[in-house]
Amino acid sequence: MTAGVSDEAKAISDQLTELRHAIHREPEVGLDLPRTQEKVLAALDGLPLEISRGSSLSSVTAVLRGGRPGKTVLLRGDMDALPITEQTGLPYASAVDGVMHACGHDLHTAMLAGAARLLAARRAELAGNVVFMFQPGEEGPGGARYMLDEGLLDAAGERPAAAYALHVGSSELPLGVCAVRPGTALAAADQLHVTVRGHGGHASKPHLSADPIPVACETVVALQTLATRKFDAFDPVIITVGNFHAGTKDNIIPDTAYFEASIRTLSAASRDRVKEAVVVLARQIAAAHGLSADVDYVDGYPVTVNDGAEAAFAEGVISGVFGPERFIRPPFPLTGSEDFSYVLEQVPGAFIMVGACPPDRDPATAPDNHSADAVFDDAVLAHGASLYAELAARRLAAD
Repeated sequence: MTAGVSDEAKAISDQLTELRHAIHREPEVGLDLPRTQEKVLAALDGLPLEISRGSSLSSVTAVLRGGRPGKTVLLRGDMDALPITEQTGLPYASAVDGVMHACGHDLHTAMLAGAARLLAARRAELAGNVVFMFQPGEEGPGGARYMLDEGLLDAAGERPAAAYALHVGSSELPLGVCAVRPGTALAAADQLHVTVRGHGGHASKPHLSADPIPVACETVVALQTLATRKFDAFDPVIITVGNFHAGTKDNIIPDTAYFEASIRTLSAASRDRVKEAVVVLARQIAAAHGLSADVDYVDGYPVTVNDGAEAAFAEGVISGVFGPERFIRPPFPLTGSEDFSYVLEQVPGAFIMVGACPPDRDPATAPDNHSADAVFDDAVLAHGASLYAELAARRLAAD
């Protein structure tokens, strides 16, 4: 790409900041984001883009066709917020009770809109197409999957040759430092729902009842043993029981006990194995005590796997644009999860973390993403917009 992309990104940084603050003040959760969609469409207005909206969600897909024929590259920015009450005290803090952009998706949206402007200004130089994927519902509903079902990958008329997503962090990485690793980048995240069914009665006569509470407790402990004794320590499984509900009073044995667990895996093989293992474990422990267990395993986001060649390409772009000191290759995957994984199952690409921790905070101790106190530095907006643009332009120019 011609020189000046970073400079132009800095020149429009005030406008990107204004867009980001507007989105931050009016956060929306889930798949239906009408106000956010409206702001994105306004930001793209006047650009030479082919724009379509989702039918089952408030997505925006915009296609930029270069001046010369070539392949297609996809860039993703997610737009949804979280059900969190903001505690930052920022002047542009959320005006919506109980909803906050605590994961930086407002920045992703503004950066992607900025990249659309940067690339549109260089349209004649581009050999191919760029698809801008503005996605709702990353925080749970899986908006990427809905967009794929609605034909996202065919938006430009041909499937993308590569796909990239940026994700800011309010901690861990210093401002402007980028991280990408080949192979597994983030974990799969599934859910386990277990109801242990017994027979209630009086607490003074437990032998006349079938108490589900100790059986459910035994199952919770056994799940931890399963994770550490049945799976390779270098291909780990993380099982966390996040809620447990049983009974109404100290002297009443209830009929049922219920708990839910989050299950995270770093390979498709471990994910397949744990699906079967936890169901068998819960049912057999209940049966051993003469009780039964209803077990529901709910598939969540799959493992996010970066293509080796695309991760190396992203590293080269980051080092070339910002300098090698702004790039790190993490030794381990993150145990969070991402629905960009659905895109990477069909298109080779890379998921890239970008530090957005304010310089007056220590990344090691700053509030993390999903915290009510999470703060992201607006200075990262120009970095992200130029990186999105450079990734697309250089990938289109590559053989």
